[in-house]
Amino acid sequence: LRRWRSRAAEAASSSSDAAVPAGHVAVSVQGTAAAPRRFVVRLAHLSHPAFLELLRQAEEEYGFPAAPGPVALPCDEDRFLDVLRRVTSSASFSSHSCGPVVADRRARGDARPLLRGMAVERNLVW
Repeated sequence: LRRWRSRAAEAASSSSDAAVPAGHVAVSVQGTAAAPRRFVVRLAHLSHPAFLELLRQAEEEYGFPAAPGPVALPCDEDRFLDVLRRVTSSASFSSHSCGPVVADRRARGDARPLLRGMAVERNLVW
């Protein structure tokens, strides 16, 4: 745990563009233009079964990463965006199933898997 924390601190101090806010994780997927795309995702969404499957596949294909940086997922951008949609829809469904229905789903911050307010061109592209 200490090694992980020290590596994370080194990575955060070495590059401000690559900084990931607390409660989030950077992931990298194969982009449509053959260059990897970098996304910042809420940690809470990693426990979703669809994300767990991607993480299991990443472990099988790449092993555990030794260097700091985004978690490489063995999928293309379209599949990753599909997983994000499924995570978002299940988060909204489960949050409304035991209580009153909220008319505007966009008001729920925890239903958004990507870090809001970060420009794709500047911060999400690896």
